[in-house]
Amino acid sequence: MQPPTSQEPEVRPHGSAVRRRTGAILVTLVGALLLIPAASGAAASPSSLASQAAVSPVSSPGNSDKLDKLSKQIKALEKKYGDDFAQLRDAKWAAEQAIKKSKSLQQDLAGARVLVAQIAASQYISSGVDPTVSMLSTDDPSGVLDGATLASHLTRNRAAKVNQIQSLISQQDQARKEAVAKIAGLQQNITDLLGQKSRMQRLINKYKPSSPLVGASGLTGRMIQVRGEVDSRFGPFPVIGCLRPGDPQDHGTGRACDFMESTGGVMPTADRIAHGTQVAAWVIANASRLGVKYVIWRQRIYDMRSPGWRAMSDRGGITANHFDHVHVSVF
Repeated sequence: MQPPTSQEPEVRPHGSAVRRRTGAILVTLVGALLLIPAASGAAASPSSLASQAAVSPVSSPGNSDKLDKLSKQIKALEKKYGDDFAQLRDAKWAAEQAIKKSKSLQQDLAGARVLVAQIAASQYISSGVDPTVSMLSTDDPSGVLDGATLASHLTRNRAAKVNQIQSLISQQDQARKEAVAKIAGLQQNITDLLGQKSRMQRLINKYKPSSPLVGASGLTGRMIQVRGEVDSRFGPFPVIGCLRPGDPQDHGTGRACDFMESTGGVMPTADRIAHGTQVAAWVIANASRLGVKYVIWRQRIYDMRSPGWRAMSDRGGITANHFDHVHVSVF
């Protein structure tokens, strides 16, 4: 019989101790993974992506400040000339949408960066852990994953988020460029209009305000004349829509009509599109005689105060983009 040994019995750590130790390993590895440089040809590491996002110009308030200054210029112009400038309002709207998009992407990017650091830790701490790391909770220390295996697991799990961050950075950069371009476009529109001061003043002097007529559905005499001549020459139209109570622009003051080429938000046929193009061309050619201020057709505007067709921003629909009607506003 062998004599009793003096070796002490093996003491295995309690499961909670294993969890704590594994959790520490996990957190350490998460931090390490965030610092691992990307291999050649591989996706950028979270740390480098975060650095790119941190210096992104989108987060700067400069674009919003510029837009605020330009908005004040628009208000000053409208007050001075006692009228609205649809072309400027449209360019301002487009700039606002671009800035809003860039801010939204900034928030998405910040959230994605945080998730990269938390992805493995949150899985472990939660009661419903990822099956791949469930073995970390075993009471048997031999079941604890070694560092290399755990690092591999975390790398796989973060790959999708890393790709998402890279995509967000690209989208954010594009949004920043779009915002800068839209603001530059608005600035150019204002500059062009300011270069037409003498022309605008002549038009204002020529077309003094026309009063709404009682019994004429709230339209001004000038708008009634334009509506009558267009309808007589090119009608019948599916619908002609004019007064729109509550509208902050010309439809609300009886100085605008929409000559519809189709109804129900449906794209007009080729024949009706050609018809609308003829209507727009005729109105522009007779604008001086009729007192027309601007025409909008197929997402473009022709303003007599700064002549020439200009593209308008995409409002997201056939009717909103004036693909189904010719809009005519008068002084």
